[in-house]
Amino acid sequence: MQETPRDRVVVLGGSIAGLLAARVLAEAYADVVVVERDELPQAAVHRRGVPQSRHIHGLLAAGQQALEQLFDGLTAELVDLGAPAGDMLKDVRCCFGGHRLRSGPSGLLALQASRPLLEHCLRARVRALPSVRFVDRCDVAGLTSTADGGRVTGARVVRRVDGSAEQTLTADLVVDATGRGSRTPAWLEKLGYPRPPVERVQIGIGYASRTYRRVPGLLGGDLAILNAATPDHPRGGAMAAMENDRLLVTLYGILGDHPPTDPVGFADFAATLQFRDINEVLRDAEPLDDPIPFRHPASVRYRYERLSTFPDGLLVMGDAVCTFNPIYGQGMSMAALQALALRAHVQQHTRPQPVTFFRQIGRVVDLPWSMATGGDLAFPAVVGQRSLQMRLLNGYLAKLHAGAAHDPQLGRAFLRVAGLVDPPQALLAPGVAARVLKSSVPRSRSAQTDAPDHRADRQLRR
Repeated sequence: MQETPRDRVVVLGGSIAGLLAARVLAEAYADVVVVERDELPQAAVHRRGVPQSRHIHGLLAAGQQALEQLFDGLTAELVDLGAPAGDMLKDVRCCFGGHRLRSGPSGLLALQASRPLLEHCLRARVRALPSVRFVDRCDVAGLTSTADGGRVTGARVVRRVDGSAEQTLTADLVVDATGRGSRTPAWLEKLGYPRPPVERVQIGIGYASRTYRRVPGLLGGDLAILNAATPDHPRGGAMAAMENDRLLVTLYGILGDHPPTDPVGFADFAATLQFRDINEVLRDAEPLDDPIPFRHPASVRYRYERLSTFPDGLLVMGDAVCTFNPIYGQGMSMAALQALALRAHVQQHTRPQPVTFFRQIGRVVDLPWSMATGGDLAFPAVVGQRSLQMRLLNGYLAKLHAGAAHDPQLGRAFLRVAGLVDPPQALLAPGVAARVLKSSVPRSRSAQTDAPDHRADRQLRR
């Protein structure tokens, strides 16, 4: 069966990146078709195609702000539905670099909606757009193209619900938002194009999550606890209040040191974290389920921006472009920031220009990718190139974290950069650097001893 295009875009994948792509493209296309393998639920429930949905999902400050630009009033809607919200430094116990950051106002919103609730609200908003329709329970068999492979003309799909024959959805534009299982590199090769270069950082992270009943006072008035792993203590965890009076706990370890999924082993693993906050809460918490595991072998980035040729009518975004170590909470925020880049691109170009688009989102991905890989490579056993700049920056961050244990202004500065609100250079601003040096240099130190720190700062600025 063939369909005639009517100024149509086909979005492959109905998860976060696909929903955001559909939201943006509905402004420019008369017919937006979202193709999804799963049966899409009408409620905020877990689904098979989102294996990480049962674990804590972080929404960085920049991601929350980007979603608010795309869906006006979304934050208030999530809070009305029970998602806890507060200040990232004042209402969250943050432990980074082996130090508990001093509490204080950061001006950054910590929004703690579960992944199913967030995706449900986004999907409902997108469903309400008159030009968008969903085709779920549908497998993508491949792409269609012109005879010379110069333009993608649609997608071949098979509906699993009734075992129907293959169907071709013709389109002016196809967007691959199928996530880490994307087959675009293979499709490119079949069309006669080179595969994109790939970068990998083998972190071998594994984590397990368990849900508990949330009762008043269980967190002492806080909304969450973040206990980040360090090279000296390569186990970490997070505990976050969620809607429906639930408390979600995620524990993790790197390079194969993964938390057990039996209740006793899970509790024993929590007791080994550097800070005992999570373990102390778990002693009095009532579990609602058993621990559920997930594995993330490597962070992977497909360098589409380095390709000089690419077929027209095809774009890639979201996890299909880059998958990050999930402990940094960058994935959903990257999808939102890429969606804003897609909106700007479509407004500028009547027909999307893939090579230009990939360079635009490449600049969006560059910073968080550098931050995530730099964080991973701080662990000596992780294989990868460590530049002088990276080593200096990791050393400077160690001093900043130590200072933030006493100075909330340093914690605020760090969280603004980690949340992608400020660029990393903000951590080297004179006011911040002075606070770092003041907190890390004892008063009895001589000027001669201080000199190496100043040289490191100058090198970092360069």
